[in-house]
Amino acid sequence: MGKNSRTDEVTIALIQMSAGDDPHANLEKAVKRIEGAARKGADIICLPELFRSRYFCQEEDSTNFGLAEAIPGDTTAELSRAARKAGAVVIAGIFEKRARGLYHNSAVVIDSTGSLAGTYRKMHIPDDPHYYEKFYFAPGDLGFRSFSTAKGNLGVLICWDQWYPEAARITSLMGAQILFYPTAIGWFPEEKGAVKGMRDAWKTIQRSHGIANGVFVAAVNRVGIEGKINFWGSSFVSGPFGEIIAEASQDKEETLMAKCDLSLIDDTRHSWPFLRDRRIDAYKGIASRFLD
Repeated sequence: MGKNSRTDEVTIALIQMSAGDDPHANLEKAVKRIEGAARKGADIICLPELFRSRYFCQEEDSTNFGLAEAIPGDTTAELSRAARKAGAVVIAGIFEKRARGLYHNSAVVIDSTGSLAGTYRKMHIPDDPHYYEKFYFAPGDLGFRSFSTAKGNLGVLICWDQWYPEAARITSLMGAQILFYPTAIGWFPEEKGAVKGMRDAWKTIQRSHGIANGVFVAAVNRVGIEGKINFWGSSFVSGPFGEIIAEASQDKEETLMAKCDLSLIDDTRHSWPFLRDRRIDAYKGIASRFLD
């Protein structure tokens, strides 16, 4: 089981899984995977975005709001028990019902004691073919966050957030040592010829966040075909130089394990002092939509 005190070396487990029609079965599968990861020594365990259901945002259907739940709620209670039993931090994507008619695409961070360390609400909400998230989710209003846990300072961003360097920068400046990206991303049949390029771009942008900020990055995706989307898996962990530490398959359920030495963050930032050399006096324009 996980250890209770902080150390420089932590073991991450990314639960790359498929989702079925039954939310209870998906939760049960996730808990079993958490238990299995803990037996392998995981300190921090991360589940994909919206892991309790199939990716319902492929269509605009108001009946899907029935999948949402409060935080805290049944899912967080079950995951809290699992985290406490495992002695590990658990990160999980939740379809949050904040109030009647108000919903968020959220992620919870549950500490190794089973207590809720906090919630992150997805800030960037896409609206693309078969990713109709604006129909379901209000943009996050908690801001970017770093969560202090027994296993380290953890930043959580969700899927579409992974394309935005501003999100990674701010979260890192708040003290995050590892950026976690619970994700649901894949390709459509008509895109088959371009999938390698898209997947490479997805990995490259996230690895670049690690390099620019001198932090670890952990992206966990789902697998399987749901509706028109073939989720491409490829969950990975990269280091502060952008190096790939561990990478999962493109089409199989698996628990990806990776050891991360957090002392490398200091070493990397000493060698590449990007944070020291930032020109914070010259960045006013970044807060504008566009500079004409």
